Amino acid sequence: MGRDVRSLSAPPDTSKLLLKGLTGSIRKRGGTVSALPERSYLLLDQRQDLARLAAYDAVCGFTLRDEVAPTWLHVLTFPLQAALMAEDDFPFSLAGLVHVSNQMTLHRPVSVGEVLRLRVWAENLQPHAKGAAFDMRGEIHVGDELVWEGSSNYLASGVKMAGEPVKAERLVAPGVEPSQLWRLPANQGRRYAAVSGDANPIHLSPVTARLFGFPRPIIHGMWTHARALAAFGGRLPSAYRVSVQFAKPILLPGKVGFVSEPRGDGWGFAVVNREGKPHLVGELVAGAESA
Repeated sequence: MGRDVRSLSAPPDTSKLLLKGLTGSIRKRGGTVSALPERSYLLLDQRQDLARLAAYDAVCGFTLRDEVAPTWLHVLTFPLQAALMAEDDFPFSLAGLVHVSNQMTLHRPVSVGEVLRLRVWAENLQPHAKGAAFDMRGEIHVGDELVWEGSSNYLASGVKMAGEPVKAERLVAPGVEPSQLWRLPANQGRRYAAVSGDANPIHLSPVTARLFGFPRPIIHGMWTHARALAAFGGRLPSAYRVSVQFAKPILLPGKVGFVSEPRGDGWGFAVVNREGKPHLVGELVAGAESA
């Protein structure tokens, strides 16, 4: 059976989708799962918003350039991801998902003036020691050319799925001293939510974060990913693949360090706390082969 392709005329409203995800969390909680919907969302002729890009770059530490960051392209796919996960037949609650890892490939530099075609879908449902895991996949084309692709692995805790859990290979953080220190203000989650559209309550305020078991709001994993790429500055190649794994959440306000070391044709890097324990571990390799 082929995948059902739903073509959209405009990006979905993520605030409404997140609210739907919260209200539907009780109905989708727990239970046994065996499949994901065979559906993808498609958005044609998407023009990029220069003002929003400038705000995104400022929040994430990028310099404003004609060529956009690959994490910005991920942000453009996020409304489609949220729309798919908020569907009634999607087996997991959007509000309860944990972002475990992210991989993306920038096949060539993408200009802010280019018109994009976006597509997202879910696949690779697998048993996990704590529930079930799956991948949200995305592709961006300019005309017929694939310029970016990404995959976010999510964990749905507390659900049951038949089979042996698959253990993912862990990335290794560099064993060096931080080259940069970042101070994150208490409103950093709200700032990133405003430019990314990801207004999950765990990122916004102490009150809403405590509802989900956090003593203070935590910063988005994809902000940390973006800030790490921005830390490389002019050292980033024109085409590369990057993989990150999210570990300990960063509480706001907070202070973290950035570490990196050359590895072969790329870099190993991490964002660490004052004891050197990682919040994020990443690997970047020059070239355009899919991650």
